[in-house]
Amino acid sequence: MKKLRAGIIGATGMVGQRFITLVADHPYFEITALAASASSAGKPYREAVAGRWKMKTPVPEQVAGMTVLDAADIEAVKKNVDFVFCAVNMPKEETKALEEAYAKAEIPVVSNNSANRGMPDVPMIIPEINASHTDVIPAQRARLGTKRGFIAVKPNCSIQSYVPALEPLRKFGITRVSVVTFQAISGAGKTFDTFPQIVDNVIPYIGGEEEKSEREPLKIWGRVENGSIVNAASPVISAQCIRVPVSDGHLAAVSVSFENKPARGEILAAWDSYVGEAQRLELPHAPRKFLTYFEEQDRPQTGLDRDLYGGMGVSMGRLREDSVFDYKFVCLSHNTLRGAAGGAVLCAELLYRQGWLTDK
Repeated sequence: MKKLRAGIIGATGMVGQRFITLVADHPYFEITALAASASSAGKPYREAVAGRWKMKTPVPEQVAGMTVLDAADIEAVKKNVDFVFCAVNMPKEETKALEEAYAKAEIPVVSNNSANRGMPDVPMIIPEINASHTDVIPAQRARLGTKRGFIAVKPNCSIQSYVPALEPLRKFGITRVSVVTFQAISGAGKTFDTFPQIVDNVIPYIGGEEEKSEREPLKIWGRVENGSIVNAASPVISAQCIRVPVSDGHLAAVSVSFENKPARGEILAAWDSYVGEAQRLELPHAPRKFLTYFEEQDRPQTGLDRDLYGGMGVSMGRLREDSVFDYKFVCLSHNTLRGAAGGAVLCAELLYRQGWLTDK
């Protein structure tokens, strides 16, 4: 099978590095271009990331000698790719403009960034939940004036711990959700070496995160109508997002109320039986089981369970009745795998299998 040529924009940052490790030996894609800021452009990749490679495995040999391109030089990137992953660290408006420029140059963009998530014709995809939202792409192409080019995004890393757990329960009529997320430092692109103030500390604020955590699930649960994604009207979500001294993994404590309160066994059965489109298509990075419930009272634990199914599985535990809401539970996902680059790669795999990503 001929592989699609993939570029990685923002290749020197933490998420860009994670993209490289995930795509280096991919069955559908091959890395044919790396791009970053002008300060890295022209350097071999190994030199561009010298002293700041954050992955546990070495720089893959197939990209180590690749010359880094300037992300702003879209024509140079275009010669070498069929589509790109985007993980730039730029102000929101600059990121939005850059991604649209790539799309208008007929280069599909699969983005880790938040800049285009609010656009009603840009699908924001968790493949197990809303794979059909790619139906909005023709409307986006009409707006951009493109034939091949479009933008697809993955959601914020914080919501990918608890939205998957809530999805199978929507049939019971979720009315209210209160969630507190305990988020790893890699979500800020940090390690303990570069973020010493988090050691023996908890920071009760992550800029913009609570707004995204309350708003983005409603788009995930929305519907495509007249060329736009119309957000769901409910449930009401209240979120608090807290930075904790953990390297990787976002844990969430969730309380939820229903129109039709299910029995505890019904919730467990709904979680256990849930199968998403990613599993039906057997996408390369899809976990064999999307949702895993731990019966142990002290699970899931971030250090023990974040790497479930290669970091792409979501786990839950401690389901019990609540004195204010109907039920409460905890859940966990790996923020740089399921929540960031891995989620975007899974999104690209879905787009490929659906026929939206093609070679030139």
